[in-house]
Formats: sequence, C-alpha cells, structure tokens
Amino acid sequence: MAEAADFQGTSPSPARRWLRRTGAVLAGTPLLAGFLQLPAGSPAEAATPAAPRAASADGSVAVSVDSLTPGAPSEGDTVTVSGTVTNKGKKAVTDASVGLRVGSLLDTRSSIDTAAKNSGDVDSPAGAEIDDKYTEKFSKLTPGVSQPYTISVPADELDLGQDGVYDLSVTLTGETSDQPWEQTLGVRHTFLPWQPDELDAKTKTTFMWPLVSTVHMTAETGSDEEQTPLFHDDELAAEISPGGRLDRMVALGKDLDVTWVIDPDLLASVEAMTTRYEIPGENTDDQDVVGGHQEVAKRWLTEVQKAVADKEVVALPFGDPDLASLAHHGTSVTGSLRHLKEATDVAARTVESILHVVPSTDYAWPVEGAVDPSIIKVATSAGADKVIVRGDTFEGGRDLTYTPTAPRPIGGGTTAVVADARLSTVFDGDMTRASASTQAVQRFLAQSLTLALQTDRPRSVVVAPQRTPSAAQAQTMAEAIGALQDSTWSQPQDLTAAAKSKPDPAAGTDVPPASAYPKSLRKQELPRSAFEQIARTQDKLDRFKVILSDQSRVVTPFGRALNRGMAVSWRGRPAEAAIYRSGVETYLDTLSSQVRLIEKSETKLSGRSATIPVTVQNNLVQGVEHLVLRLTSTNPTRLQIDGDAYEEQPVAVSGGHSQSVKFTTNANANGRATVVAQLYTQDGRPYGQPVTFDVKVTEITATVMLVIGGGVLLLVLAGFRMYTQRKRAAARQAEEREQDDAADEADADAADKGAKNPAVSETRPTGESAPRTREDAPEQPSDPARDTAPESADPSGTGERVDR
Repeated sequence: MAEAADFQGTSPSPARRWLRRTGAVLAGTPLLAGFLQLPAGSPAEAATPAAPRAASADGSVAVSVDSLTPGAPSEGDTVTVSGTVTNKGKKAVTDASVGLRVGSLLDTRSSIDTAAKNSGDVDSPAGAEIDDKYTEKFSKLTPGVSQPYTISVPADELDLGQDGVYDLSVTLTGETSDQPWEQTLGVRHTFLPWQPDELDAKTKTTFMWPLVSTVHMTAETGSDEEQTPLFHDDELAAEISPGGRLDRMVALGKDLDVTWVIDPDLLASVEAMTTRYEIPGENTDDQDVVGGHQEVAKRWLTEVQKAVADKEVVALPFGDPDLASLAHHGTSVTGSLRHLKEATDVAARTVESILHVVPSTDYAWPVEGAVDPSIIKVATSAGADKVIVRGDTFEGGRDLTYTPTAPRPIGGGTTAVVADARLSTVFDGDMTRASASTQAVQRFLAQSLTLALQTDRPRSVVVAPQRTPSAAQAQTMAEAIGALQDSTWSQPQDLTAAAKSKPDPAAGTDVPPASAYPKSLRKQELPRSAFEQIARTQDKLDRFKVILSDQSRVVTPFGRALNRGMAVSWRGRPAEAAIYRSGVETYLDTLSSQVRLIEKSETKLSGRSATIPVTVQNNLVQGVEHLVLRLTSTNPTRLQIDGDAYEEQPVAVSGGHSQSVKFTTNANANGRATVVAQLYTQDGRPYGQPVTFDVKVTEITATVMLVIGGGVLLLVLAGFRMYTQRKRAAARQAEEREQDDAADEADADAADKGAKNPAVSETRPTGESAPRTREDAPEQPSDPARDTAPESADPSGTGERVDR
C-alpha cells in the first residue's frame, strides 16, 4: 500500500499554533547563537551536560513503560508515567536518574512505525530532559535487580507546541565503575498524542469486536430425546468461565461502542452446554463424561445478550468457514459452495434465536483481510455484498498523501470495506506484559491521531483485529478503544454506516491478483482433500437421510459438523482438522450401518416353488422407511424370483426392530443358484452392503412322480377293497336277518298249529324250547358288537386304525 498520511492538515486553531511555534523559535535563537560562537574543540569539550553519552545501542539497563495516563492528555492534565528499570549488566550503576524527554514531532504514520521498531535504542534521537525536579533518582542499581519508578509531570510543563504525536522517552542515566561518567544506559521510546482541541472533521472509527472460538462440538449426539451433544474437549468451558478469554471479551466489550462480529457456532455450542453434554473419557475404554458447566454457560449467554442489546451485530457464516481455502481448493469439488450457502442461511436464525437480535449477514471476512479475485467471488456467492479486507492488500490510490475512507466499490454491486492495517495489527503479539500493552495503546492512539490530522476530509476508518484475541489482547484493545472514544479527534461508528459512507473517488478499487496473495497464508490453507472428504460425507448423508422418519435428528448435527470442517480455526492444525473430518465421516458410517440386511446361510428348496425370507434389521432409535428390498437371482434359468430375475418390495422398519420380507421363488432345474439381496433408496441408489447366499434346488423327476402316483393308486385300491368288503359283509348280515325272521315266522305258525292240534305239541318234551338263534343267545362281554362286520384277513388301509 502506498504510504498514506505523510502530511498533516491544518490545525483548528492556527493562530494559537503560530504563537507557539514563534515562541519556540525565539527561545531557541540565543542558544543557537551561543553554539555558533563556540570555538572548535574536541567532541568531549563540545558535549554539554544535557546530552550524556550513550553506552551502547540497546543499553545495559532495561527501561519499561508499564503505564502512561492519560494516554492522550489535554491542557491542565498531569501525565503520569510508571514502570521499572532493570540493570542487565555485570556492574552496579551508581548515581542513576530516571527522567522524561519530549522528542520531535512524528508527523507521518511511517515515522511512528520507525519509532516503534527502535523503541529501546539508546542511539535514537531524544529531546532534552524535562526539569530535574521531574526525575527519580537511585543511588545504586544492583545487577539483575529491578526498581520501580513513577514520574508525574503537568502537561503544561512538557512544552508541547503543535498538535500531533510526540516522541516521549523515558531515559536512565548513570555511571559504572569502568565508565565513571554520566551516560544514557537505557531508554524506552513511546508516543504522546497531543490534541487538546476538538477537531472539526472527526474521524469516524469502527472497531470490530470478534466473538469467535475454535471448533468444540462433534457430530455425535445421544439417542435420547434431547440428543445429548458430545464435545471433543471441555476447553470452551474454560473460555467462558470467569476470567476466561471469551468471558473477558464480553465483560470488556459491553461498555464499548463496537460492532460485534459473532460466529453462530460459538453461540450454538454454548447453548448446547446449558443442559446436558458429554465429553470423551481420558482413556479409549472410558465412557463419556458428563460436562458440568451448565450454570457457567447460562451466565455467559445472559451476559452476551445484555452486551449486544442496542448494538450492531454481524453474523459470520456458521462455523466461520475459510473463504480463501474454499476459493483456492474447494470450488473444484462439487458441492463445496453449497456448504457456504447453508452456513450463511443458518447464521441469522441461530443468532436471533439465542441473542434475540437480528444480525446482519451481508459481510464476509477472509483471513487477515487478504483477498484476490477468486476469494471475492466465493465470498459473495452466498449472498454477502460487503467484504472486509485489509489495507495492506489494497492500494490506497495514486499519489495519495492520506489514508482514504474505508468503502471501495469493486464492481458487481460488491463493496470492499478496507480496514486500516496499522490500527488492526497493533494488538498482535504478547500483551501479557504491561509494557507491551501500554506501548500498543499509545501506538494505536498515535496512528489514529496522525491519520485524523492528514486531511480535513470526513472519513470512515475500520479496525479489524485478530479473530481470536487473547484475554490480555482484549484488555489492551479495550483500553485503546476507551481512550479513543474520549479523544478529541475520533467518534465511534458502526460497521454498516461505515460501509455506506461515500467512497473516496481517488482511492484504489482494483482487487489484487492471485499472485499477490501472501504465501504465508496460502501455506496454512485447507487442502483439496479436505473438501473431497466433506463432499464424500455429504453424499453419504444424502443417501442416509432419505430413509429416516425424522431427518432433522441427523441432518442438523451432521450439516453443522460439515460446516465446522471448513472453519478458519483449523489453519495451522492440519492433523487435528483431518481427525475431526474423519470422525464425522466414521460416525455417519456407523449410523448408516445400523440399518442392514441379516446374513443368510444356504437355503434348500425341494419343490418347484417356495418362499425365501430376507430380514432387515434397524438398530436406530427412529424408524426407517422409503427403502426397497430387491432379491435378484443370478441364474434365472434355474431359479426365478416371482417369475422373473428379481423382485422388489418396499420396506419400513420401526426403530430397534427387524422385519422379514418374503419372496416367492420358482425352480426350473436342480442345482445351486446364487441369490443377491440389496437395499435401495426410492431413487434407485444402493443402500448398505448386499447379502449374497446360495439356494440349493432339487428338481422333481418323472420316476419320482411315478412312484408317488403308484403309491396314491395303491391307497385308492385299498380303500376300494375295504369298501367292497364292508358292503359284502353288510349284505350277508342282511341275508342272515331275513333267514332268522323267516324262521321266527315258521316257529310262530307251528306254535299256533300245536295249540289247535295237541298231538303236535306233545311231540316236544315238557319245558324244552326250540333251538335259539345267535341273536337269541345271551350276550357275553367278549362277544363282538351286533353291527360289527366279520373280520377280514385282507390288509388294513392307510391311516386306518385296526383292533388286534
């Protein structure tokens, strides 16, 4: 980016500044005349007590500035500087003195950068020391020992003239035993913004306040009604607990005029923690451990709701997908852009349902604001029309001596919202040391004031810091924003207003080419294989979901897990990213395999037709439907399925149940025939693994048929013979009855005649009767029944019971 801000604009109080500059010139005239009248001499003779010699470039005494208040003083304020001095050398320092020096005016943004790089260089120019009464003295500094200092000076005593940023130095002078003269042994340069009067054209500053974390949730959920989520770690609980990184972000941001930039996945993950969640056990054999931070999660979400009330909220796509990786490696994989669109669509619903505010989803935020044409194309493919980029990837414009306003129209109805690179990166690095934090705050204020003094044109400036600031970085950012909001040259503005502000016609609008994309960022991108695995998992999910009676129990957790698989937070962690994506795919395979065909052994058929059952097992907690089971004969000339090569039947199985599907088969020849059972979805796609088994067919021959026919004929003949025998026996019995009846009639006639003819009756002895027939004889227990036919010597019929 071309250097912007190398010239300052006109001050709002030109008369006053002219008087100050004139006074400074008149005060320096006698001193200059005295220098001109000095005779030539050695450097030692020319040196004055006000300019002690330096010991070395980095100094033997480390000086830190741990606090500077106020960061941007006004007239009447008292500037207080505190910190420590530490003797790093091997010799004790005696007659040590810590004082303040006000150096030259830093009137360009690049000069501030240079001063920041040389903040500990004792050879860097420093102004004259302020009055000796504003110093702190130490009789002795022991090697390796730190001593604190605090110096307070009225702002009026600093002799600040023109408005702008001054180099403020804290120096330590003293002597050592081997160098017994006064010298500068340590220094720390910092920045002192001086703008006591309100600027007429204040800079409108937008500060993006990001609530983004890494991926914590997996795709796995419990089988209970609530679908208990599984987290792959419990680190999120630490981040939202009191004192944690995200807890500090919310506590600090609620009192600032900032635009909240939120990853909906973070909110969804914390909300999942408010009820019941599980994390894996420490060992592979351990059961999942129930997380115990429900109250912490509830409290954090409540605090976020309070913090964002009446504030602008920008929702990133769910999971914060890596737009650059997607543009460079994912667009060639079918379906990758579909996930970005889904992530964008679900973002607004998630934020609104949890925070009860309507967020903006019009923004895309590539990593570190670095873009090229392909990234812009992908960023806008999901509906965003504003892309947050950073100034070090965009040219400011030709011959610009100031930093242009943030919005830049780049064509196609898309606006590049250019964040200021210097203000956005000043909080990078370790901010746990008070000296580093204070230096970052003063540098931020210095850059902001210098930018404001560049021109009297109204401008909108956007600050886009790192995505996941540490707690210390967040604290430093909050201090800087608080000081800026109290300043005389800046006023807060939300991101939407900044994006809608009038663009500067002189600002550059050309999107950098692909060759200009930083190589350091390209090395961290997700590979093509990552998007291929995501696409493969999505294809499996599409096949699986169509058979489910309640698709939401699977589609929602897996869809969000696939979004997380493309997250920016995986940059620099390729192994962890691969493990996460593989875990999602493996778990989906496990669920899909719960609906399967039961293996079958060889089946035997001993007739021309038979029924073959095939069992479908569903071990899921929900029912499956829209499945078709196809049974196919690989040798239809030997074995047909329902008169054809195959047959299909619809299948629906309740959760935790099995169902047998029966198929009618027809055998045409004996031998083995291989049969294949395969489940299909209703759209004709195979589901699961097929089951193959053999069917042994025994054909029924003509000989066998003759034998069976002969047997049947014998049975018929035997039955006919039995029938004729019984009929003959019945006829004989009828004949015997007729004979007996005739004999009875004859006896009766004879009895009648005897009564009429005594001679006849006397021929029989008295008391002797006529011979009895079988029917007239007394019945004995062993006698057969009256109607039983005479026993036959012929064989009995099949199935007939015979008394022996």
